[in-house]
Amino acid sequence: MPAVLSFVSDLFFSVQIESAVKGLGWTLTNIERADQLHADAANHSLITFVVELQPSLIIVELNSTTLPWEKWIAAIKTSPATRRIPVIGFGSHVDLDQRQRALDAGCDEVYAKGRFTSDMVNIIQKNARRLDPESARAAAEGELSEKAKRGIELFNRGEYFESHEELEHAWNEERGAGKELYRAILQIAVAYLQIQRRNYQGAIKMFLRARQWIDPLPDVCRGVDIAQLRRDAANARATVEALGAERISEFDLATLKTIRSVKG
Repeated sequence: MPAVLSFVSDLFFSVQIESAVKGLGWTLTNIERADQLHADAANHSLITFVVELQPSLIIVELNSTTLPWEKWIAAIKTSPATRRIPVIGFGSHVDLDQRQRALDAGCDEVYAKGRFTSDMVNIIQKNARRLDPESARAAAEGELSEKAKRGIELFNRGEYFESHEELEHAWNEERGAGKELYRAILQIAVAYLQIQRRNYQGAIKMFLRARQWIDPLPDVCRGVDIAQLRRDAANARATVEALGAERISEFDLATLKTIRSVKG
């Protein structure tokens, strides 16, 4: 079910957006106050929140004086973990400076408040980034390339740098839906590599970045047990976060799991 995230402090509009989103059979999460996210100067909490939600669309109230929407849009649109998520804003039709600031921050589209209100459902449907079931099925079918097989073998030996290199070649050569599969695995390989190097920030960054690629994949994809890989990566990330930057050296590398294959 697609999720929508809104940054809207005006109760009138938040209720209307909720009604439109629920009418589509989707879910809505609204942030009406800045302190709900406890975002720090680098906006780590904001990016983590958005990654965990994986919304198909973000809606921003540009007239809000209580939400730091410019900073939040810029953070979302510059982070590799979230920049592919569409962001639309709505505000005054006469405030051209506001419109330009929103576009400069990274808004994909900016709508006048009146038009957004009168055509909300269509605007949401038009701008949302939704999964294509046909692409998902195509990603699951077929065979792994030889380079991808080699990359997974290296991954399973704990040679994550070499695995990443091989999978990147596989990704560059792939012309079909398998590109998403190879990219997802190589992102996890780099996250594990950062754990090997005891790089806390690097590992967390890669775990967050990987979500946009691995989450949409079918549970079994070209014989790869993606569901298990998701769980393994989530467990590894949880352990890294529990240890923190000061104790990342205590991470037991033997707990990093291999990629499993599913026959038939």
